[in-house]
Amino acid sequence: MNSIAYAIELLGTAAFAVSGALTAIKKNMDLFGVIALGLTTAVGGGIIRDIILGITPPCTFRNPVYAAVAVFMSLAAFITYIFRGKFSEKSGRIFNSLMLATDSVGLGAFSVSGVVSAVSAGERGLFLLVFVGALTAVGGGVMRDIFARDMPYIFRKHVYAAASIAGSLAAALLWKAAGKDAAMLSGMCVVIVIRLLSAHFRWNLPRISEGDGE
Repeated sequence: MNSIAYAIELLGTAAFAVSGALTAIKKNMDLFGVIALGLTTAVGGGIIRDIILGITPPCTFRNPVYAAVAVFMSLAAFITYIFRGKFSEKSGRIFNSLMLATDSVGLGAFSVSGVVSAVSAGERGLFLLVFVGALTAVGGGVMRDIFARDMPYIFRKHVYAAASIAGSLAAALLWKAAGKDAAMLSGMCVVIVIRLLSAHFRWNLPRISEGDGE
């Protein structure tokens, strides 16, 4: 894994750890719960990815830097949130903004990280590349939401998984044409832009409301 890919994966780890820690804080979990949920969100998708690709033990257990970054960022989020009284009037808006920013960055970073891992494992099929990219991106978030007893975010908010699929597809298609680094950065940008636009304009995929079809 080259330096850019490594940096992107660490960025995704840090962003998702904060996302998980903020969810735990919102659920009034103690410090252990905050760290556990931050760690799960940060490395859960990567563990699932590696198992599917036959990479054992998963990279998380062979390179503890990912877990260390996740724990550190979870602690940082917990300590920072202690001082939320200084901006209590804006705490709700700040919380939502942080969740959107960290989740968007993490989603983009892990979407392309999954594609990189699949290619490095010798896989070239477009479907598998996109599937692994999206699963890497959303797997940790799904585990976070299940542990927090929430409906998984990917099923209810702002084309979340669809953004990951679009970014993974962009990275996979640009891999040969534009080169590895350009493909990764482009795919990550696609995810982040779609997520931010969908949140701003409140885009959602079609759904059936209660009473439809009666």
